[in-house]
Amino acid sequence: MGAGVAGLTAAADLARRGADVTILERAASHGGKMRHVMVDGRGIDGGPTVFTMRWIFEGLFADAGESLSDHLGVYSTDVLARHAWRAGGGRLDLFADIEASVAAIGDFAGAADARGYRDFCARAAAIYRTLEGSFIGAEKPSQLDLVRRVGLSRIGELWRTAPFRSMWSALGDHFSDPRLRQLFGRYATYVGASPWFAPATLMLVAHVEQDGVWLVQGGMRAVADALLGLAERQGATLRCGADVTRIIIEGGRARGVELANGERIMADAVLFNGDAAALPHLGAQSPALGPKPAQRSLSAITWCVNAPTSGFDLAHHNVFFAEDYAEEFRAIFNRREVTAAPTIYICAQDRGLQPPPPGTPERLLLLINAPADGDSRDFNASDYIDRTQALLASCGLHIGQGSAVATTPSGFNALFPATGGALYGMASHGATATLRRSGARGKIPGLYLAGGSVHPGPGVPMAAMSGRLAAARLLEDAAGRSTTVRFAPGRRSH
Repeated sequence: MGAGVAGLTAAADLARRGADVTILERAASHGGKMRHVMVDGRGIDGGPTVFTMRWIFEGLFADAGESLSDHLGVYSTDVLARHAWRAGGGRLDLFADIEASVAAIGDFAGAADARGYRDFCARAAAIYRTLEGSFIGAEKPSQLDLVRRVGLSRIGELWRTAPFRSMWSALGDHFSDPRLRQLFGRYATYVGASPWFAPATLMLVAHVEQDGVWLVQGGMRAVADALLGLAERQGATLRCGADVTRIIIEGGRARGVELANGERIMADAVLFNGDAAALPHLGAQSPALGPKPAQRSLSAITWCVNAPTSGFDLAHHNVFFAEDYAEEFRAIFNRREVTAAPTIYICAQDRGLQPPPPGTPERLLLLINAPADGDSRDFNASDYIDRTQALLASCGLHIGQGSAVATTPSGFNALFPATGGALYGMASHGATATLRRSGARGKIPGLYLAGGSVHPGPGVPMAAMSGRLAAARLLEDAAGRSTTVRFAPGRRSH
């Protein structure tokens, strides 16, 4: 169920290993959150825009006897992101080369924070190394399981992942300039969280980006196309417009699904690639066990725009900040509203190897954070455009006349029912939030879960990993084995 990244990845692995796989997708096309929005006849990525952790996808294709590079064109970028602050706050580029970023930060904030950045990168790399094989590439652990996987001899390394400190607090160990804490605190939003409540463990995102941010020829939609092609070459079949309204439970086990048109499709197992919050609505979980609205991660208001720009030299990835970052998260998580001056992310999708000629329309994705209340109230994107344009103008960017397609939390809830528009499942707030996510096994035998709302978490590569873990767990269960499933760079699953 679901042809998002996790569903397509799971389908490819299951079909490769001999299963008869049918992918049922409610929408008219595959891709899930990795959607392509048409504006003036041009396709614009309206969801994820960052391709990282390439090793996960290389391993998926290698296990099928294929090469990722034969099916997906990617190229690295020197500039990871361009950042700007209003009211004379300055500009700062982060680079793929750490020493280039050290120099840029030194010019921006001084030598002490430049040294702090180098230490921060080392700390992020150490956190990532500790959790890569024990958490990211393995089935959901309990706290005790995680200790066992890391090993008693490395318990100090696990403690240094700092799960009991907030990201915002830990960033103070490295940066005195509040703008830098703001910049790196934004990594918490990659999983839909506030840096004041997310664990410092999420600093590992910095290492993931340093390990490689890739631009994809044809946009992120090409990733979904490559995954579908792999699944179909292994023998999987995709059915779009197949709206599943109920998971059939018979004899205490998932036995198939029922579609909106009344069609019943029976199966040995059901693998659900969707937000776990939807399971009670499908009859596969008690409503009492579902996540509460207050636990939801961030939603967003987005505009897919085709228009010329001027005044600010955009990179591919750009972030525009106001001064009071804490107010943004107080507004969202406490008052359930969008702040007066929201942080703005812009993916300038034509700013790759050859930027567009000045004055010509270019494809942009604009995004501001919003509360995930799309199932309880309406959002009107036009109510937020003035504050968005005002902040951009204060940073020197002007967007000319053009066309735009907006999506609000209400729209995201319509695309992904029962979520309220939350884009990352439950918010990763607190030391044990990531351990509270569902694992690959559902609460009902025969039901398996994959996607950004389950282990190991949100984001394109993590969703792909969840698909691999769910497929492997399903096959292990079918064979009567209980061995922990693991995936790691350069090695096949076992």
